[in-house]
Amino acid sequence: MKELKSNQTGGNQESLIDVVKLTKTFEDITAVNKISFSLKRGEIFGFLGPNGAGKTTTINILTGLSRPDSGTIKVAGQDCTKNPKAAQHLIGIVPDESNLYPELSGFDNLCFCASLYGIRKKERSERARELLQIFGLKEAANRKFNGYSKGMKRKLTIAAGIIHCPSILFLDEPTTGIDVTSARQIRQLISDLNSDGTTIFLTTHYIEEAERLCDRIAFIVEGRIVCIDTVENLMWQTQDKHMIQFAFKNSMDKACKQITTRFPGHQCKPVPEGIRVESPQPIRVGPLVRLLEDNGIEVMEARKILPTLEDVFIKITGIEARMLKQEKEKMRMGGNE
Repeated sequence: MKELKSNQTGGNQESLIDVVKLTKTFEDITAVNKISFSLKRGEIFGFLGPNGAGKTTTINILTGLSRPDSGTIKVAGQDCTKNPKAAQHLIGIVPDESNLYPELSGFDNLCFCASLYGIRKKERSERARELLQIFGLKEAANRKFNGYSKGMKRKLTIAAGIIHCPSILFLDEPTTGIDVTSARQIRQLISDLNSDGTTIFLTTHYIEEAERLCDRIAFIVEGRIVCIDTVENLMWQTQDKHMIQFAFKNSMDKACKQITTRFPGHQCKPVPEGIRVESPQPIRVGPLVRLLEDNGIEVMEARKILPTLEDVFIKITGIEARMLKQEKEKMRMGGNE
């Protein structure tokens, strides 16, 4: 299945969630610092930031699991600041760690979750079977949850979060710690849910995942939102950088020296099997290739590199992508936010 980014959103959409100056402290640490944003109906809204940035704390406040110190929250027009349960029937939650029962089967877990929302017995059985089919878990319906793989557990946890057909789904690090195939399947499920009308709030360490799925993204660092915009608008912020990547069999150091000497406005950095040339001005490939070949350097490939959301994130936050990658590895080994 092809993964598609939602394109349902528009500039004049109704807001389902409005947050104004939300603040939460734990002793001497300000986990969330006067953040304000809105979540529009029908969009996938990404919350992107390093470990400890305040992502999970924000979700806990918005879903009623934690109380803010100050600020206001409105969900579908209802003030949930003082009454967090006012809009609970509209919300589905998929926490970063599964909250399902290991001794129950996949089917029984879904039925139990459905009962918590007051769904009648016949309806919850039908809904559980429907979701098991959709999520590719039909064959494992009667197996105990503790016998599921990590990817299967994640999928069943998402199914449990939407058992009551919520308007808004909160997903906290949905693909962390699972295999590549399962992660791809879950991203497709998220896209499909959104296409069917579910509004999604997504936190993630994975920059490429946010770029692929989200309509708008907020960068959060040390409890503060430093930027909110559409993916398209964010990408424009790196258009002042032009990049060409060259592949060689050898002589990478010699290639960098030749280019920076002959073209002072160009910067070179090593990449696997070659170098990347960057410049604030458009780069002409022909003169570079001729220069290298005239100096005995065989160019195997030269291709234009388009900016990514990772480039935008580094530019705005100053946080290197390798930090997020290190955190992803820690999460796979059992670390938590």
